[in-house]
Amino acid sequence: MHYSDNFGKIDEISSVMCYNLGNSMDLKLQGQIASPGGKVFRIPFPATMFLKTETYCMKKRFLLLFLLLLLTGCGGTQTAPLSCTPPESQRLVVYTSHKEEVYTPIIREFEERTGIWVEVVTGGTNELLQQIEKEQDAPRADVMFGGGVESLESYRDCFTPYICREADRIREGFQSQCGYWTPFSALPVVLIYNTKLVRAESVTSWVDLEKPAFRGTIAFADPQISGPSYTALVTRILAGGGEDCLAGFRSALEGRQSDSSGAVLSDVARGSALVGITLEETALQHIPAGEDIALVYPADGTACVPDGSALVKGAPHEENARRFLDFTVSRDVQSLVGRRFCRRAVRGDIPADPSLPPLGTLNLVDYDVEWASKNRDRLLSDWAFLLGEVAP
Repeated sequence: MHYSDNFGKIDEISSVMCYNLGNSMDLKLQGQIASPGGKVFRIPFPATMFLKTETYCMKKRFLLLFLLLLLTGCGGTQTAPLSCTPPESQRLVVYTSHKEEVYTPIIREFEERTGIWVEVVTGGTNELLQQIEKEQDAPRADVMFGGGVESLESYRDCFTPYICREADRIREGFQSQCGYWTPFSALPVVLIYNTKLVRAESVTSWVDLEKPAFRGTIAFADPQISGPSYTALVTRILAGGGEDCLAGFRSALEGRQSDSSGAVLSDVARGSALVGITLEETALQHIPAGEDIALVYPADGTACVPDGSALVKGAPHEENARRFLDFTVSRDVQSLVGRRFCRRAVRGDIPADPSLPPLGTLNLVDYDVEWASKNRDRLLSDWAFLLGEVAP
């Protein structure tokens, strides 16, 4: 591995394991470091340094200074090179579209329990799925962790079917019949509104969004980019009785679409949009922070579609990938899903958050994941045409 900084270039740091975790960097130091001159210094203890974003520069310089002292002979005894690179049997490559606060504790715990070293590659759901498709001849990823299951289903040719170890514990309706994906959490679609600008009784359904007062003030992410927005688009079709309802929805938007799901929350919170469409967990993460938003479950119908994970076809570390998929639906992880991530567990033996309405009390549409997957390209094309983004 090569690393450089203002202190100068360090070549062949042979035992520094480094992987990027979003806005932080995890460096694990073990064994020895080889200097440019060929000297090898043993580090007398394993060290793990977690560099937070806000203190990254200072700690990174401290780390590099420490390494340079070793390289110049000030910190250790010369010894023969020792290989600390984990063997392939102890590696795993995870592509994830989850937020850092979701994937980090899960992956760290998996590493601690199994001894497997995990490399994390982050990105948007569609971006990562397209990357996996491009890499089919020589797969690099082992697992796709994140993304709505209809998005995973759309790329099923890139995945190997796998039924997780505790599949019998997963709630009915949240399982893949063919095993192309493993559910992670259940995510109802909700409407949100700015509590300072909109009365609660004004927004109770999808139809309410088409009121003149809300035209051009609806925050909705581009479903070509956002998986949750595609789920919402299909939900709108099912709640509205068919695809013809999209014309009214399009008119209400007046061509306005956000370039990310996160922008929906920020636009509504600051009042640049009056109402928005998002997922329950996303709204629940912002409400406790004191932002001026509230959520509502559409009375005319909503969907509760899980996100999930999938085993990449031809995964270089397939057995470790299977272990990771099993881990994501384990009782410990699923308990964390509800307790820490504002999400609903997919296991039937995990009690639901009592502060949330039971799924049985919501007007849930019959969301057919396979249909949504097979019709994805066509629906997105039709939607783009309605918005005037493509020629007829």
